[in-house]
Amino acid sequence: MTYSFTPRRSGHNAVRPSPVFLLIVLITVLGGALAWDADVESVRAKIGVFVLVVFGWIISLCLHEFAHAYVAWRAGDHQVEVRGYLTLNPLKYSHPVLSIGLPLVFIALGGIGLPGGAVYVDTHNFKASVQRLVSAVGPFSNALCAVVLLLVIRAFGSPVEHEAFWYGLSFLAFLQITAFLLNILPVPGLDGYGIIEPSLSYQTRRSLEQIKPFGMLILFAFIFFTPLSRVFFDAVYALFEFSGVPDWWASNGSYLTRFWS
Repeated sequence: MTYSFTPRRSGHNAVRPSPVFLLIVLITVLGGALAWDADVESVRAKIGVFVLVVFGWIISLCLHEFAHAYVAWRAGDHQVEVRGYLTLNPLKYSHPVLSIGLPLVFIALGGIGLPGGAVYVDTHNFKASVQRLVSAVGPFSNALCAVVLLLVIRAFGSPVEHEAFWYGLSFLAFLQITAFLLNILPVPGLDGYGIIEPSLSYQTRRSLEQIKPFGMLILFAFIFFTPLSRVFFDAVYALFEFSGVPDWWASNGSYLTRFWS
């Protein structure tokens, strides 16, 4: 069965990219421009790739959370508009430090696209299929970003011309894949759990509700302290290489982004 999402028209356009988001897009473009014709070993290349990847990643966080909010809004939760979630302003998505700062730290430390911001959506008012869709569109927005980036890189990328730019873009695509795979894990507090939550019994949901605040810590332990991390990264590289883009392009992009390591 399918459900028709009919938005209620507000007195103004509900979807309105904020000046903050537009500024982030502009900074991302400037970073790409710096890296475009820079020598791959130059300071300019490292600064350009760093700006391109970091601010490009923030754009993807905004798109991820906007996807959740937009689908919820179309399904009838108009509080997401009141809270500013439809503006793509990253400062509206939960706590700036936890939602943006912490994921950027993870990029700096390990080159991992950690799930970032959070929009507060009252999914209990939705039918189960709608709740699953609201949860799923976030990680699949990362998957879509990865596909678009890799198609562009596959079509136009070169290891001998504008290589710093293409390496940076490859690393950004790599981060999108890690974000997609991490977000679909069925860990309470993550989108993957939101997808399966309607299928769980009431008692199970009540028990796991207490774990949701610790979902990020569970994810942290999974990434750094369990043998499953190897399985995870094998899956990331397999998906990346499936595009036909060499994985060492992403590795070089990671090096340029984390030039201090």
